[in-house]
Amino acid sequence: MNAAQLPPVAPEVTATLVEGLSPRLRKRLDAAVTKLAARPTHRDGDTTTIEVDDETELRLHAPGGVVAKVEDITCGCLLAPACVHRAAAACAAPAADLAPEPAEQATPEAAGPASATAPAAVGPDAAHALGLNVAPASGPDAAAGVAAAPSTAPDAATPHETASPDQRAAADALWSAGAAVLEAGVDGAGAVTQSALLRAAHTARLRHLPRAAGAALSVVTLLRAARAGNPSYRTAELVTALAELLGTARRVGTASGAELAAVRGRVRRPYSPDGSLRLYGLFTELVVTDSGHGGVRTWVAGADGRLFTVGDVAPGGAGRALGVADRAVRLGDSALTHRELGRAGLAVSGATVSPDGRLGAGKAVKAVTARGAAWTEPPLAALWGTPPAEQAARALRSTSRYADPDGTGSDLLFLDVELLGAIREPGGACLLAQCEGGVRVRLTVADDDPALAHRDNLALLAAAPGTRLRIIGRLIPATHPRLTLLACTHPTGEGTVDLGLDRLRRADLPDPSAPAHFAPPQPAGPGGPSPLYLLERRVEQTVPAGRAALGLLSDVTAETRRIRRGGLPTAAALLTALCASAAQRDRDLFGRLLPADTDGFAAYWLAAARYTAAVSESLCAAAWNATEGDPVAVPPVPVHDAAG
Repeated sequence: MNAAQLPPVAPEVTATLVEGLSPRLRKRLDAAVTKLAARPTHRDGDTTTIEVDDETELRLHAPGGVVAKVEDITCGCLLAPACVHRAAAACAAPAADLAPEPAEQATPEAAGPASATAPAAVGPDAAHALGLNVAPASGPDAAAGVAAAPSTAPDAATPHETASPDQRAAADALWSAGAAVLEAGVDGAGAVTQSALLRAAHTARLRHLPRAAGAALSVVTLLRAARAGNPSYRTAELVTALAELLGTARRVGTASGAELAAVRGRVRRPYSPDGSLRLYGLFTELVVTDSGHGGVRTWVAGADGRLFTVGDVAPGGAGRALGVADRAVRLGDSALTHRELGRAGLAVSGATVSPDGRLGAGKAVKAVTARGAAWTEPPLAALWGTPPAEQAARALRSTSRYADPDGTGSDLLFLDVELLGAIREPGGACLLAQCEGGVRVRLTVADDDPALAHRDNLALLAAAPGTRLRIIGRLIPATHPRLTLLACTHPTGEGTVDLGLDRLRRADLPDPSAPAHFAPPQPAGPGGPSPLYLLERRVEQTVPAGRAALGLLSDVTAETRRIRRGGLPTAAALLTALCASAAQRDRDLFGRLLPADTDGFAAYWLAAARYTAAVSESLCAAAWNATEGDPVAVPPVPVHDAAG
């Protein structure tokens, strides 16, 4: 049985079933989930049946596609309804989204289980890394960065409004559940720990804290992927999700006014009227998610340079993504396909737009086909007029993991480049190009699936050094300029290429017989690699193995000394405090070990996670300001010690 075969189960249903088990059955729950995953499953309408054994069947009834009540999961064994099978089925199934999108926006890539998280706020230690004037702080609460500068709120709030007692209690429950995950690590965060998170997420939703509730669901989804050995799982994603959960939960009690509105978040993405729009197609991007969804996202630009998207994503994977590209766009009366819209234009009246630029497809929206524009013609040509460093800074602001989301901005960069050839990296080869100001940028594939055209197109472009192209790519935060290549002008100069959809041929290259050209190794620059990775690896090491993994470290003096030599004294102080907190275990008067301080350790871990993300973003911004003589230099970032 694949978890994707089961219908999503509401978080409160899973939590209720797990909480109703006896202590003896709770100990057997993880084994029951594993055993159930190997049993055959079939679906008939709204009912999914799992064959527990030759004589027993387990049924999940999902009217509307979601198991919303405890009674919707039934088992035919003798111990039902107090058996372990019902809880195991709920734990094996995907967690249902807490707040589905309204009908107008159900078609874009928001479909499917939540896997991405909204960023949290930059704390004081991270602010030091960015050179901001923040008073030094001490202690775990201060280290966690609970007091951050307020930002633009997504929802209206009175200037002095604070969280209610119920909201603070819900946030405390989320903090405790997240700290328990950090204490146990992935290996110890089984179904019981996950159910505590689901219960806390359900309570947070009822208390109008959708942002924190969504972060909790993301943590549960990633924990299940990690424990199931899903190849798409990445530890860095769970680090981000846990930091978002802990950071948001901690800030609920201290935020007020606009900051409180940002911390609470939105239940649904709002769409606001935007009158009449004249849109010009840019390119069509294939979207294939780890959750098995596939589709396209077509990018268009307005006459004023604003970027908008029209999407169509649903379960189906890469096969569906390739097919949807030639389906009509769901917008007004337009008969254009997504592939055609990427090169044509639209005139839209009664347009509705979300804060992140998604175009609504309501009944009042009218759209007709219009003339498009070449990338070298106005208004599209203006997108390439901004210096690369400014574009990178804008993209970093829109994608920062620890800034309150305002739903605006884009992580796309528009560059004029000259191809230099492929360069070898530990993970494979990528394409090196030089853009304005002498900055050398590494271009990688957006998706390595062989069914898509990304990989083959990049290999062909590597055989054309010296070719000048106008490209569109998505910023990858790294200590050197790096993009995923999404679209470019055709090497012959005629038209554009959507690199996931359109396949280049050798005949399209200036010298069709030329083999792939490898550029010489790139110097690291006088700044050298940042020692920040020494703190980053300890932050990531905690997630799979828990607090005990750091508590076993005997001495980190050599690592902290190297970090200080690299100009990062705050990172050195955080590493020392994090490892000391992990190893600290007090005893009572009789010499017995007292429970570990999970809250204190979680606070120090949160501070370290936020700090490393903020410094990494600062290093990325510095790399895009490199000169031609130092193409990928990463100068040390001067920061202030949090201890003063």
